[in-house]
This record gives sequence, C-alpha cells and structure tokens, in this order.
Amino acid sequence: MNYRFFLKSVLVTGLVFANFQLSAEEKPIKFGSVAMDVPSVMHRRLTPLTKYLSDKLGQPVSLKLAKGMPEAIKDLSTGKVDLAYLTPVAYIHSNAQGNTQLIAKMKTKGKASFKLMIVVKENSPIKTIEDIVGRTFAFGDKAALLQRAVVVGAGLPLKKLGSYGFLKHYDNIVRAVLLGEFDAGILKDTKAYKWQKKGIRIIYSSPDLPPYNIAASSNVSAEMQAILKKAFLDLNIESPEHKRVIHALDKKYDGFADATDADYDIVRKLVKPFSHQ
Repeated sequence: MNYRFFLKSVLVTGLVFANFQLSAEEKPIKFGSVAMDVPSVMHRRLTPLTKYLSDKLGQPVSLKLAKGMPEAIKDLSTGKVDLAYLTPVAYIHSNAQGNTQLIAKMKTKGKASFKLMIVVKENSPIKTIEDIVGRTFAFGDKAALLQRAVVVGAGLPLKKLGSYGFLKHYDNIVRAVLLGEFDAGILKDTKAYKWQKKGIRIIYSSPDLPPYNIAASSNVSAEMQAILKKAFLDLNIESPEHKRVIHALDKKYDGFADATDADYDIVRKLVKPFSHQ
C-alpha cells in the first residue's frame, strides 16, 4: 500500500513538473517599443516582426506598446518587457538604468545610421536655420533629447525660438507643419523623405547618427540574446517574406546589422548637456 502511494506521488509530482516546464516554455516573450507613431500604426508596423520571431523561436511573442519614451525605457530597464524597438536616446537611458543589451540595429539602404532633419512647409519663406529665429518649432516626445541636441548643434539655441512644443509623434509634427500650426519641426529621415515634395521641405540634415535598435532586458540570458541576434540578422531583404517583415516596420529599412554599445557614444556626447532636463 505504501509502495503504491509512493508511485502515485512520484507520478503526480512528475506531471506537475512537466506542466510547469511546458508553461515556462510557452511564456510569451514581451516585445515593447517607443511610441514613434500612434498606437494603431505601431501595432501594424511591429506585428509582422513579432510573428516572424514567434515562428523563428518556436515561442509566442506578444506586443506591449508604451505610451511614450519614458515608459518604454522603464519597461525594458525593469524587465517588464524582454525586448524593445528603441530610439538611440531610449537605448542609452535604458542601458544606464537597467544594463540593457543591444541585439541589433537598423539598416537603411545598406547603411546602419540615420539623420534627423529640420523641415518646414513647402511654400514657407524659411530657407535657412537662421530664418527660424523667433519662429515656432515642433519636437516629438519631450524625452527625445537627441532632437533638441541636433537643433542646438545646427546653430539654433532653443532660447532663440519664439516658442516650441512637444507633439509626441512624427505624424503629429508633419500634420502641424502642414497646417501652419508650427513654422518648423524635426523629423527622422525616413519620415521627412516620405513627405518631401508632398508639402514638406527639408532645410537641414544632421550628421550620421547611430540608428534605432533592438535591445534586450538584462533578464534575458546571454544564450537567448545570441539566439535573438541571429534571428534579426537572418532577416534578408532579398526574401519576399522577410522583405514584408522589414518594410512593415519602415519602408526605408532593408534589414538589421550587428550593434555594440560603443556605437552609441556619439549620442551620449550630444545629449549630455540636456541630461538634466
């Protein structure tokens, strides 16, 4: 009788352990992102990538979109999400706060860098940076310090602006400039090129900057980081299936490249004067 009871206990314990392992394996990888567009657009842009990762890893990958950059940084640095699509500034802050690790960085036309561009309405009398003095200017997320650093670096101290506002998303900046609500604004190159000759004119381009990236929480093991890195680097623009995944994120992108923390030192230097803000 005792022997039977022992066997039954072993069997039940084994089943519980097996179910626990299965649950652990099925636990979804949470994928976050900075809010570069309205949530519905970001969801549409990122869903093909999360599906690709889920198929590649054999593990569910779910989206958890942040409302703004501070939330995206906090989510990754505290391990609330496992992976995130981040701006350069969001990465350096998440790395400082939670030792997050780079997985890969974006490539645009074969180049792993991007520019920030100052734009005006196509028929605006503004031709140069100097012409913006005393005018209104639209920034994106207030936490996007790199945008202000680039404007100051272009020779336009913020105190020389008539006023400026933070509109969160690039689409909002485009809309505000087109409607004349702001005289000028700053856009990521892909967004600026999309609207160039469609009502928007570029008057200044920043030097090359390290691009948006994919970073992992410090809770993600080194082994899993290596697996994730390979999954991103395996995305090949020549594959029609992979092209759909890459272009859903941004039509100007053509893949991912290896990334190191040192790539982002230039960003740390640019935003340092604004770090108290």
